[in-house]
Order: sequence, then structure tokens, then C-alpha cells
Amino acid sequence: MHTNRISPARKILVWLAATLAFAVLAGCETVTLTDLTPKSMAKNPSHIYTFSLRITPRTNTVSGIGPNIIIDGQSYKMKTSPLGQGIYEFEYQLPAGRDRVAYYYLVNYNVEGNQVLTPKEAYTNVETVQIVDRYVLSLEVNRGPVGARISVVGRGFTPQDTIHFEGQPTRTNFESPNALSFFVPPLEPNRNYQVTVNSAAGNSPVGTFRIDPSSINVSPAALTLRTGERQNLTFTLPNAAPTGGTLIDVQTDIPDSVIMPEVIVPQGQTYVSITVEGGKPGNGSLFLKGFGTGEVTVPVTVSPR
Repeated sequence: MHTNRISPARKILVWLAATLAFAVLAGCETVTLTDLTPKSMAKNPSHIYTFSLRITPRTNTVSGIGPNIIIDGQSYKMKTSPLGQGIYEFEYQLPAGRDRVAYYYLVNYNVEGNQVLTPKEAYTNVETVQIVDRYVLSLEVNRGPVGARISVVGRGFTPQDTIHFEGQPTRTNFESPNALSFFVPPLEPNRNYQVTVNSAAGNSPVGTFRIDPSSINVSPAALTLRTGERQNLTFTLPNAAPTGGTLIDVQTDIPDSVIMPEVIVPQGQTYVSITVEGGKPGNGSLFLKGFGTGEVTVPVTVSPR
């Protein structure tokens, strides 16, 4: 009987192929690392901050998980968190004078195959946590009409901070490190909005604000001007403007044809008159959002001199 034998060269090729396949298999991701640490943390008197990581094995052959956090080039072992299975944490005391921490996670584990344990490791990208010396106490009030000026009190505010409604920035005024104010934006009334203080250091929740419906009267109801001609336009509210006044956010689709100042009804007043000047010839409108059924329109015609 004749039997084909595998040549030594072919044996080597088969061995290399098997080795390559094992290397590819070993390189597959067998655990998933999820960073649970927020990118900004409020400063506390203890200067101790908690870093959290979730480790999710993607196969039942994973064992011997050993998570570490690397901070300033030094490795620290993480402990099992009481928050749930697969979650680990480490409490780090930040040195005095620092407000930023760079870190990443390094996890050692074993993968079992053919009754052999193969050591492996996984790691995350380098992340940064900003320690924020800011504390938002509360909104002055939690509801109001479009244009009302509302205060936010707290600690650690800066001129770069802005108030956001559902992620949309509003006109914000820096009053002091302990106070900000904003004008209620022209958004849909009769609903609640999540409000945050946003800065380069991160976002801080403020609370929920409800925009109430309001009405406004604009007189005259339409403007007809020539280039360079001026005419008064009066805005009247049903109630006196609150402290800080009421901002009337006037938009137009013919900005080159309409020259007008910012419209703010002074606090305690129910109306304000401003002067509108005709610019380049054009036809369009002024738009006041957030009033009445949602928008008030004032037609504008500007003709040549």
C-alpha cells in the first residue's frame, strides 16, 4: 500500500498557518471596557474623586480580571464597586493646586483555550477629568414668559459660562461669581425645558424651566418706509416687565433693509417704543417668536428714496 507523506516543507507551512490563525484569534477583543467616570467633577473639601470602569467579558473563557488605573504614570489597582457586577472603582486624592487629571485604564486578564491560560491585556484611551469649583444652587424662579430675565445663583461662575435650554444657548449675563442671569429664549410655550450651565470645564444641571404663553401688541401692524426714513414702532405687553426687563427677540428676513436697536421693555413698564430706519429697498417681515400662537409677524416694505 502506498501512502503520501507530508514533506518537511509542507509541515512548516501548515505550522505557520496554524500559528497565524491562533495569533489572529488571540488578537480578537475578548473584553469591553466602558469608562463610567464623568469628564467634570465638582470640587470637594476632601479632594478625593472616584473613577469607575465597567468590564464586560465577551466570552466565558475570560478569567483572572485585574483592572488598574494609570494616573501620572503610576498604576493603581481598582476595587470591586458595590454599584454592580463588573464595575470597578478607585478613589484618588488629587494633589493640592491641581484641577485636572489625565488617566487611562489597563486591564490584565486570562483567556482559556485548549486547557491553556493565555495572559492578555486591554486598555482605554487617555481621558481627562476637569475639577470644577462651581456649584449651581438654583433658578430664581422655575417658570416665566419668553423674554423674561431670570437669575441663577450658585458659586464659581465665570464670564464664559452660558445658560442652555435643551442644549440650545440663550443670551446669558455674568453678574458675579455667584450669579448669572439669562433671558427666556423664544421657544415653544406650555412645556418644560432642561436648563444647564455650560462652560469649557463641562455642563452643570440647573433644573427645569417652564415657558409660559404670553401675548404682545405691535403698533403699527405694518411698516412702509423709504430708504433713510424713520418711524416709531411700539411693543406692548399684557403685564409689566419683571426685574431686569423683558427682551423682545426681533428677527427679520431682510436685515439689510431694516435698521433698528435691540428691544427691551424696561422693568415695571408694559411697553417700549423704538425707532426703525429704512435701509436698502426690500420687502419682508419682522418676526417675534414665542408670543400668541407661536409667532407675531410685522410686514415691512422699504422703497427707494
